[in-house]
Amino acid sequence: MERKLFAGLQGDHADMLNNALSKQGFRRSQNVLYRPSCSDCNACMSARIRVADFTPTRSQKRIIRKNAHLLRDASAPWATEHQFELFTRYLNTRHADGGMADMDMFEFSAMVEETPVRSRIVEYSTAHAVHERTELTAVCLTDLLDDGLSLVYSFFDPDLHKNSLGIYMILDHIQIAKDAGLPYVYLGYWVPGSPKMGYKSGFSALEVFHKGSWMKLDNPSEFKLDRHPMGSDPISEQVAAISLPDVLSSSNS
Repeated sequence: MERKLFAGLQGDHADMLNNALSKQGFRRSQNVLYRPSCSDCNACMSARIRVADFTPTRSQKRIIRKNAHLLRDASAPWATEHQFELFTRYLNTRHADGGMADMDMFEFSAMVEETPVRSRIVEYSTAHAVHERTELTAVCLTDLLDDGLSLVYSFFDPDLHKNSLGIYMILDHIQIAKDAGLPYVYLGYWVPGSPKMGYKSGFSALEVFHKGSWMKLDNPSEFKLDRHPMGSDPISEQVAAISLPDVLSSSNS
């Protein structure tokens, strides 16, 4: 049985809350933050990359070269029909049985645009060989945190699976963070042994939020997950351990 902690994002201090809770393993979905809090499992762990310590592998260098022709454009989060068409093709090919497969244009627009925090929609496209326009190839919805970039959701042209566009977007965000002097790139959740999330462990300088703190995961294959039923703290202790920004803590006291 899945269980999550939720926190609403609203008001003047939404950015501050997003920054604070992202550092404590939370992820954003539209105007809420959430973190897995199952009573007898702690397998879902938020993952991030230490930008300064990251070194691409040979395979990742090849992916960068293979996609060097792509044009990047980052703008305010605004949904377009071209994005939705690409999103639909991606889901139908990669996640047809997922919870997002039935999203319509209105729901997609809400996912992109209903953000009370600093966000960008990052588009990757390639120049058309004949026409004076570009072909949308990949898209990433990204939050701008005070200590890094958080990849909220990404999708790409499923016909170009050999280009490893999902990995490329992460690599490009690492470069963006490096250029901006930001220390981290947040990747979402990593589950040891999960085939769908295994690609995250392929990045060097990886950290996971485990039992209340960030721990280095330089050798993911050696990580041993505590699967004891009592391995998770009680929900009351998890909530009590959450640190809020001073302005919010004072207003709630």
